[in-house]
Amino acid sequence: MVTTIIIGMLCVHLLCFSVMFQLISTRLNGRKLGMNVFAVGNLLLGLGYILQLVDGPAGWGLMSVVNHTLTICSPVAYVLGAMRFFERPTSVWRPLLALAVTYTVLQLLVKWTLGPEAPYALLAGSCAALFLAMTVAAMYAGHTFARDLRAEMMVFAVLIAGLCGLNAAKLMMILDGGLAALDVNTGFQKVFYIYMSFLGTVLPPCVVWLVLRRLTDELRTLAAHDPLTRLLNRRGLMDALGTHFCSRTAGPAYLLIVDIDHFKRINDTHGHKVGDLVLCHVADVLRVTARQGDLICRLGGEEFLIVCLDTDRAGAMQLAERTRTAIEHSDVPGVSLSQPIRCTATIGVSDAFTSTQAFDASMQQADTALYRGKTAGRNRVEWVHAHGVSS
Repeated sequence: MVTTIIIGMLCVHLLCFSVMFQLISTRLNGRKLGMNVFAVGNLLLGLGYILQLVDGPAGWGLMSVVNHTLTICSPVAYVLGAMRFFERPTSVWRPLLALAVTYTVLQLLVKWTLGPEAPYALLAGSCAALFLAMTVAAMYAGHTFARDLRAEMMVFAVLIAGLCGLNAAKLMMILDGGLAALDVNTGFQKVFYIYMSFLGTVLPPCVVWLVLRRLTDELRTLAAHDPLTRLLNRRGLMDALGTHFCSRTAGPAYLLIVDIDHFKRINDTHGHKVGDLVLCHVADVLRVTARQGDLICRLGGEEFLIVCLDTDRAGAMQLAERTRTAIEHSDVPGVSLSQPIRCTATIGVSDAFTSTQAFDASMQQADTALYRGKTAGRNRVEWVHAHGVSS
């Protein structure tokens, strides 16, 4: 009786969270993050347990066949949902239908050849193997493509490993004691379904937490980056500079202002769409020419910033000249005109600064150098030092 109540509560949890997952997926505007597939997994498992309650004691019949098929399909649905959460698009209904048909046929074969307890042993063994693979996959994800969620992946791995162990133990008990081992009143079955109920209560909020974290991380990224070029904006640059200068080993930094020459003429002649292509092209050039660890920012309009970290004046000037040359000698891609478009840039370089508080002063220095470069003919690099401006 106690186990039956636990299974009933588990069904309620699964079906309620299935509805919640589906409602959340409808509010994500196309990027469902696998929530609709998690809803399917919960629905399949909930329906499987409902059939188990209706079917009664372990035996062989249509309900048990459908129950086992739904039960084995549900964790596969969770795996497919996880793949979508990590932006690895995959089909859902085709593999689930193929698995359902294959597993149903397999149940019939083992029943006819090995007896009525064989399908139950098959389910326990299949679940143990599947959960073992899921445990390994969660651990692998935490060390590779989901490093930002390493703690969460380790928690999932531990919880899924518990399911693997319980199903492996159930398999051994079925092989040793037959269908009697599946009596819901045994101590093992109570422990099994208490653990399942625990997971049914804990895991869905964990999934919701992962989705919320992913969304808030993306919002934080959007707030710190320019939407057109995907470079840092001023807010993102200041945050990154603050992090850099908080380090005890932080060295001096130099600020480069990169201004596209005659950008208004490009917009007026070719249109704003081509102007946007030019901005994205220059942003790509800056990514390629900057050193690893340097900070790249779009100030707005046609102005960009590069902050050279842990270098000296010679290194900053070399980077500025390399950047100017790369912009001058590269065509803007994606422009379907008879003549390719090229642009040039003037670059102003500040003196060294060692704190975020000195950033505005360095900006003024680099802007003064930039102005001198523009009045001197553009497409050049200028440097400001403590007593004036020099090229």
